[in-house]
Amino acid sequence: MVTSVGQLLKEERQKKHISLDEVEKQTRIRRKNIEAVEKGDWRIFSSKTYIQGIIRTYSTYLDLDDEKILAYFRREYERLELVKFKQRTTSKQFTPLTIKVARFVVGALILLFSLYFGYQLQLFLAPPKLEILEPTKTEFKREEKITIKGKVEKDTTIHINGEQIFPNDEFVFSYNLALAERLNKVIIVATGANGKKTTIEKVYRKLQ
Repeated sequence: MVTSVGQLLKEERQKKHISLDEVEKQTRIRRKNIEAVEKGDWRIFSSKTYIQGIIRTYSTYLDLDDEKILAYFRREYERLELVKFKQRTTSKQFTPLTIKVARFVVGALILLFSLYFGYQLQLFLAPPKLEILEPTKTEFKREEKITIKGKVEKDTTIHINGEQIFPNDEFVFSYNLALAERLNKVIIVATGANGKKTTIEKVYRKLQ
């Protein structure tokens, strides 16, 4: 499971069989900085803004959604800042009870950030949802044609039997299918903004 922005970028680079030297050449980002980003080692960078600039360039080069990647980075960075705050907290500054409360609160916040970050990454990497609303049956006797209706998520592209279909404002799409054969096959492909695909195949039977 992907647990950090650096790991996500590294796995995407390796999936596309791109070397670190090639990334350095194409993006003009120094190799040591690329390696630091993939390891999640932010200590070598002078500022958060500088890190974000590198991540934006790197994400764009890998054809990833740079805004989403930066949003994940900011959550991860904030979580690390909480850890640093916890490390700076000493018994000289707080009473034993206050220390326990502070540790509990910080620990709970770190856990929540981790869970939310992991959930958002899982959503980003998951294929889009595709739901067929109509028709609810697959056999027809009198109908010469039927209307297929379905629902998808935002920013999803729909193709039915190779033809692009455009959803309405509520992300519902429709497609008229002529029942010209005894068996009429339909292939519905939903492609998300992350490039992942969900495919549903249906066969609608025309009874003689």
